[in-house]
Amino acid sequence: MPRASNVVDMKKTIDEHAERFSEAAASYDDEADSPEYLACADLVVEHAAPGPGDVVLDLGTGTGAIALALASSARRVIGRDISAGMLDEARAKAEAEGIDNVEFGEGQFREPNYDGTVDIVTSNFAMHHLSDAEKREAIAVIADLNPRRFVLGDVMFFGAPDPEEPFYSPEVDDPATVGTLVDALTDEGFVLTAVERVHDQVGVLVAERFGDASERVGVAPKRNGDDANATDGE
Repeated sequence: MPRASNVVDMKKTIDEHAERFSEAAASYDDEADSPEYLACADLVVEHAAPGPGDVVLDLGTGTGAIALALASSARRVIGRDISAGMLDEARAKAEAEGIDNVEFGEGQFREPNYDGTVDIVTSNFAMHHLSDAEKREAIAVIADLNPRRFVLGDVMFFGAPDPEEPFYSPEVDDPATVGTLVDALTDEGFVLTAVERVHDQVGVLVAERFGDASERVGVAPKRNGDDANATDGE
């Protein structure tokens, strides 16, 4: 179950976003060609750096660009998206390229529909559709999966955005400041190991948690009187 929130939700519903991206799926790869987007995707792949024994979960996988790029280095890659059309494109690309260690399926940031082992979580140009409160909830869910690394490429604000030249669609998107994202990550026990500024409104954050998997815990402040390391119920 998604974590409860008392703050305004995303500007469009999940179903509305899913329909919008399904309609654009066939031409998405041709249109997602800005230098900033491509640089961001390259940095996500570079920083994810899975090893041959690693399982990668790619959230908001879209047409599978990140998932497929990581497949040759990882043991297994799981791609999750809300858009059936995007997932169809991703599966077709995997089949055409003969990649058989990638599995694509429906899933959301706060309900990824996957409960197996995860070593690395990636996401590129997807989380900005969530409100700030929902981003925090999503990061908590990611932390519960216990990865050692989370690489987030996205629209994010390094300063006050230029209202005349936004790198996003204000009517449907809700980017966060870098500080908001860093706070959410550190509250869940992640340590920022890299911050890549691609553009005033685009960047990549690399967050890691150290020690054995059994030792990785969140350090979130107390919520609703619970202990500091307690998590909300699913």
